[in-house]
Amino acid sequence: MTGTDETKLLDIVAENHLGVLTTIKRDGRPQLSDVTYVLDRQARTIRVSITDSRAKTKNIRRDPRVSMHVRPQGWGYAVAEGTARLSEVTRAVDDATAEALVTLYRDARGEEHPDWDEYREAMVEQGRLVLTIDIERLYGAV
Repeated sequence: MTGTDETKLLDIVAENHLGVLTTIKRDGRPQLSDVTYVLDRQARTIRVSITDSRAKTKNIRRDPRVSMHVRPQGWGYAVAEGTARLSEVTRAVDDATAEALVTLYRDARGEEHPDWDEYREAMVEQGRLVLTIDIERLYGAV
């Protein structure tokens, strides 16, 4: 892949915030989840808020290989493959994961939450954590 092709694929990922996260189930079949994400182009990472109790989290703990499929309006798509890292689960409204989730919210929404106290409490109640995907390979059609 040329640098130009990779730049165009990263453009697709950067210009969208909804994608399909694919993890690997215990039996080897893919498990797909619609997610909201944020790309850090310089770090070549994708961040997603996920819940500790969900299948995708269990799958990642067992096998950290993941793919993110992004399709803009119209024709074309990009797939970012990589290795997943999981933060600690949010246990307190002021812990490091809660702070990371606040930053992720701001980056994804481009705005402040109307009630940060309520948001932080919800993150603890839901058992939220941050999934970070280190992008290792990009492919797609542009």
